[in-house]
Amino acid sequence: MSLGSRKGLVKTVGFREAKYVGDPINVVRIFNEKEVDELIVLDIDATVKNVEPDYRMIEHLASECRMPLCYGGGIKTEEQARRIFGLGVEKIAMSSAAVAKPGLIAGIAEKVGTQSVVVVIDVRRSAAGGYEACTHNATRRVEMSPFDLAIQAERMGAGELVINSVERDGTMKGYDLELIGVSETGRGYR
Repeated sequence: MSLGSRKGLVKTVGFREAKYVGDPINVVRIFNEKEVDELIVLDIDATVKNVEPDYRMIEHLASECRMPLCYGGGIKTEEQARRIFGLGVEKIAMSSAAVAKPGLIAGIAEKVGTQSVVVVIDVRRSAAGGYEACTHNATRRVEMSPFDLAIQAERMGAGELVINSVERDGTMKGYDLELIGVSETGRGYR
């Protein structure tokens, strides 16, 4: 579930053109009824706009959610992560902060355990035909390959990785099976 511009739940295609699709609290209630196993909520604008996580929204989501909740977006410090956990969230997700400050992964994992630290890696096709990692809604390229970034995140203490294919985002075309195959072998990255 993606939150955008603090207005509500949005759907993107290729990480662009966020379209409002509903109130996140109502969507959580629907997921509760459907007995969804876990929910990941990502504020896709928090880092891009350099704003703090929306603690009030997180608290409302956590109080309604009847499944494990993971929150990501705008988390840059251990203090922010601690505050989010204190609101009832079971896991936090990091992307740009995991790239800029990999030690943050270890610091949070030491305090709450690796099972509560998720690193999100956004991946797109590179001009050379391989794959490259990116952050900030796919507007900034990461120098490290997605494969190496995944290894670093795991070594620093991430208990889970979420790999997003920028080209497949919102297209309803399923997984990028080539990306998955490449990531298993470590071949094909820049």
